[in-house]
Amino acid sequence: MSKLTDLPKRILIGQALRSDKLGETLLPKRIALPVFASDPLSSVAYAPGEVLLVLSVAGVSAYKYSPWIAVAVVVLMFTVVASYRQNVHAYPSGGGDYEVATTNLGPRAGLTVASALLVDYVLTVAVSIASGIENLGSAVPFIIEHKTACAIAVIVLLTLMNLRGVKESGKLFAIPTYVFVGGVFLMILWGAYRGLVAGDTMKAPTADYTIHAEHQGLAGFALVFLLLRAFSSGCAALTGVEAISNGVPAFRKPKSKNAATTLALMGGLAVTMFCGIIALAMVTKVRMAENPATDLLKNGTPVGDGYTQNPVISQVAEAVFGNGSFLFILLAAATALVLFLAANTAYNGFPLLGSILAQDRYLPRQLHTRGDRLAFSNGIVLLAGAAAVLTYIYGADSTKLIQLYIVGVFVSFTLSQIGMVRHWNRHLATETDPAKRRHMVRSRAINTFGGFLTGLVLVVVLLTKFTHGAWVALLGMVIFYAIMTAIRRHYDRVAEEIALADEAGEHAVRPSRVHSIVLVSKVHKPTLRALGYAKLMRSDTLEALSISVDTAETKALREEWHNRGIDVPLKILDSPYREITRPVIDYVKSLRKESPRDVVSVYIPEYVVGHWYEHLLHNQSALRLKSRLLFTPGVMVTSIPWQLDSSEAARRRARKRAEWNAPGSVRRGPVAQPRKEKAATKK
Repeated sequence: MSKLTDLPKRILIGQALRSDKLGETLLPKRIALPVFASDPLSSVAYAPGEVLLVLSVAGVSAYKYSPWIAVAVVVLMFTVVASYRQNVHAYPSGGGDYEVATTNLGPRAGLTVASALLVDYVLTVAVSIASGIENLGSAVPFIIEHKTACAIAVIVLLTLMNLRGVKESGKLFAIPTYVFVGGVFLMILWGAYRGLVAGDTMKAPTADYTIHAEHQGLAGFALVFLLLRAFSSGCAALTGVEAISNGVPAFRKPKSKNAATTLALMGGLAVTMFCGIIALAMVTKVRMAENPATDLLKNGTPVGDGYTQNPVISQVAEAVFGNGSFLFILLAAATALVLFLAANTAYNGFPLLGSILAQDRYLPRQLHTRGDRLAFSNGIVLLAGAAAVLTYIYGADSTKLIQLYIVGVFVSFTLSQIGMVRHWNRHLATETDPAKRRHMVRSRAINTFGGFLTGLVLVVVLLTKFTHGAWVALLGMVIFYAIMTAIRRHYDRVAEEIALADEAGEHAVRPSRVHSIVLVSKVHKPTLRALGYAKLMRSDTLEALSISVDTAETKALREEWHNRGIDVPLKILDSPYREITRPVIDYVKSLRKESPRDVVSVYIPEYVVGHWYEHLLHNQSALRLKSRLLFTPGVMVTSIPWQLDSSEAARRRARKRAEWNAPGSVRRGPVAQPRKEKAATKK
C-alpha cells in the first residue's frame, strides 16, 4: 500500500499504538458504563412504547396491565443482573456466556450461545440505529425520506469511531449517555413533583385520542397470550446486559469487581427509568397504536397516513416539560443520539467475542488480531458489514427489525445460567470450607432462579414472536453455527495434517537427492543470475529447461547457449499446442514419479517493476507456473528477482513510508523496544 492510501487511514483512526500501551486503553467504571451499558440504558426510549403498542390491540382498557408488565420486567432485570454478577466473578477472562456454556455444558452448547450472541449483536446495531433515525426523522424530514442511506452512514461513522480504540470511543459516547440518563431522571422527578406536589394536570399530545381496538373484550387464553406478547416486547430492555460479562478484560483492575459494580449500576438505572416512563405514560394518558393511520382516532376520525406517531418518551417529555421548551429539545436530541450510540455495546461485545472464538479456532484467526489502535479492527468491520446488510434488507424499519430481537440474548441467558448451576455443583463437590460453601449455595440459588426465569421468557418469546420475525434470528443462529463448525473442522484437519509424529517418519527423513531446474526463455541477465544462484545451492543435478513454442526462437536459443559456453545442460521440451505451463508441470511430475524421494527445486526468473500496470505486461507465465507448482508434492519453487529501472521509483516510495504501518498488518505479541530507548533505559 502506498503512502497515499495510508494517510487517510491515519487521519480517520489516528496513529498506531504500541502493544505495550494496551493497559492505557483499559476503562474505568465511569467510561465502561456508557461503553457497555448504553444498549440497555437507551432501550427505555422504545421498550415502554413496544409494551403499549401490543396492549393497544385490545384498546385503551388494556393499558391498565402495563404497570404489572413493568413489574415483571423489573423482576427479570434484577434476576439477570444478579446472575451475571456471579458470572463475572467466576469467569473474568471475558468469555462471558460462551465460556460458561462451553466449560460446563460442552462445546455444542458454547457454540450455540456464541451463535445467539453474534446474531444479537448484529441486531443491536441495526435496531438501535434504525430507531435513532426514526426519532431524528420526526424533526428532520430529509432523514426519514432517506432513512436507509442515513442509517448506513451512521453505521460507517460509528465504525470509524470504534476503530480509533475502545477508550477514545468511550469518551465520545459518555457525554450523550449521561445527558440522556440525567434528562430522563429529571423528567421523572419533575413529573412526580408536578403531579404529586403541585397538583398539575399533565396531558400527552395524544391524551384526547381514542384507539380502535382490533380485538375487544379479550379474556381467558387470548388475554394471557396478549399480556405475554407485551411482556416479551418489554424484555427488549434487557438486551445488552451480557455485554459486560463479555467485556471484563476491558475494565481496569480489579476487573471482576469493577464489572460487577457496573452491572449493578446499569440494572438500577435501567429499571428506574423504565418504570418511571411507564408511570408517566399512564398519568399523561399516552396513546399508541400498531397501525396509527387507521386505529388512532381523533374526534372519532382516523388520523390518516400523514400522522407521525412520536415515541412514548417524546410524548411524556412534551407533557412534563412543555412542547418546544429547552429541556424537551435537549432530551429529544439526547434520546436520538444515545440510540445511535447504543450500538456501541455491540461494537465492543462482538469483536471481543469474535477474538475468543478465533482463538478457539471457530472463526478466522484474523479476528484474534488487534489493529493499529489496539482494538479488534477486523471484528468491528465484520459487525458493521453484517449490520449494514441487515439494515438495507429491512429498509431501516425498527418495527420490523425489533421482531427479530431478543431471541438470541435469551438463548444465551438461559444456557449461561444452566452452566453456572453446574459450575457451582462441581465446586461444591470438593469445597469443605463452610463460609465458601454458603456463598456457593447462595450463588447457585441465584443462578437456578435466573435460569428458570430466562428459560420461561425464552419460551414466551418464541411462542409470541416466531411468526412475527423471530424465525429469521433463529435461521441466523443456525447459519453462524454451521459456519463456525466448518471453520473448526478445517483448522483441526490442517493441524492434524501438519503435526509432527512422535516417531521419525518419512517426512523427517532427508530427501535422497535434490534435482534443480532453471526455467529459461532467452539468454539474458535474469537467466544468468538464476543459473548462478542455482549453482550456489549445490544440488545433486542441475539443468536448464525451456519450452519450444517457436522453432526459430528455439534454434536461436540453442546456438547462443552453445556460443556462450554455458556449462549447464539445456533441455528443451516441445509444445505443439504452444502451452507453457502444462509441459513444465508434466516434466516435474515425471521426475517425481521416477524418484519419489527426490526433491525438485524449480527456479523462476522474475522482473521487479515499479508501476502497477507493468505487472500486467510481465511475470504472467511465472505466476501461472507458481500457482500450479504449489499443488505438486515434493516441489520447491524459488523466485529469482531482476530489478528493472522502474523498480527504483518503487524502492524510493518504500523508503519514504518505512516508518508507516501498512493497512491490515498483522501484529502479534509485544512491540520490540527501539535501540535508542533501550540505551536511555540502561543509562
